[in-house]
Amino acid sequence: MPTIDVNIERCKGCERCIDACPQEILGMSQKLNNKGYKFAVMVDEPRCIGCSQCAIACPDVAIEVYVEGAHYQFFQY
Repeated sequence: MPTIDVNIERCKGCERCIDACPQEILGMSQKLNNKGYKFAVMVDEPRCIGCSQCAIACPDVAIEVYVEGAHYQFFQY
């Protein structure tokens, strides 16, 4: 099953990943990271199709996608 890993300290809560997700499985946490931002979280993990649109849309490179053991990291700074 595909899953995503959000680096909560890198996420600034812009919500671009939420808008990009065709399955609408992402939402914003009610908690804050150390910088004072809410961060993205998976709210409906079983519906993830591993399309990686969330990772591609993320300007902060805070999302990594895992699909059947493969690890997709689109940018590295």
